[in-house]
Amino acid sequence: MWRVWLIFDPRRALVALFGFLFVLALVIHFILLSTDTFNWLDGPNSAQGMAQAAAAAPAAP
Repeated sequence: MWRVWLIFDPRRALVALFGFLFVLALVIHFILLSTDTFNWLDGPNSAQGMAQAAAAAPAAP
């Protein structure tokens, strides 16, 4: 396994890995923000999103 690091520079490989993971996290969060169900900033906007949220909430005693 140590021979792999002779091919790749560890600093550049780790910076590239962390950069890729950061961009992937941003893309996933923006995709979730664009949906009605998983938008945690605005909440459910459409009737379908509100119906799903109401169905997931427990009934009041």
